[in-house]
Amino acid sequence: MPGPIIAIDGPSGSGKSSTSRGVAQRLGLRYVDTGAMYRAMTWWMLTHGVDVDDPAAIAARCDEPFIELGVDPAGPNVRVDGRDVSVEIREAGVADAVSRVAAVPEVRERLVRSQRDIVDDALASGSGVVMEGRDIGTVVLPQADLKVYLTAHVEARAARRALEESQRSGSGSLSAAQENLQSRDALDSTRAVSPLQQAADAVAIDGTHLTLDEVIDAVIRALPADVQ
Repeated sequence: MPGPIIAIDGPSGSGKSSTSRGVAQRLGLRYVDTGAMYRAMTWWMLTHGVDVDDPAAIAARCDEPFIELGVDPAGPNVRVDGRDVSVEIREAGVADAVSRVAAVPEVRERLVRSQRDIVDDALASGSGVVMEGRDIGTVVLPQADLKVYLTAHVEARAARRALEESQRSGSGSLSAAQENLQSRDALDSTRAVSPLQQAADAVAIDGTHLTLDEVIDAVIRALPADVQ
């Protein structure tokens, strides 16, 4: 019997990636970082000179890049046209533009199809999936066995992002991180297609004052007994 399908949504910097990977590793499931797919699409647009402020230009070319996502939680990666871009998609230029690219309906339609295909492949192979993003429980996998909405106070999320940036580049501004997160929250929650929102049947977890292990424990405890 295939493992469970777990959907984890929440705003940027809430700890979705670390939590999702941790849950997938503990339960032996595949891990799908949908945000990496949108970042990969954004990276491709930027490197091909597409104006990321022009939705029509993005829509016209969003079927061109071939995006492959690694689903091993111990070593996830993303490739575009055969090139590993796992590092490049985390750069500031991509982070600044990804919400605009992700808001284009044609981009979301294409990537949602890919995300569902990944789940279908996992289930056909007898595996379950932990998928994280912003519209997983509401749009991509409304049939998920467990839906989680993971959040944290913006100050805590900004501190995490500033630390990540400092570790990556040697410098990280708390105020800049908070401003960026608030801007992304506004864009993601107000876009016309698949906005960030909590599914009606999602379990809400506030990780502000919890350790990563405590958040992972909370997700696993929330699994329905018949799919554990």
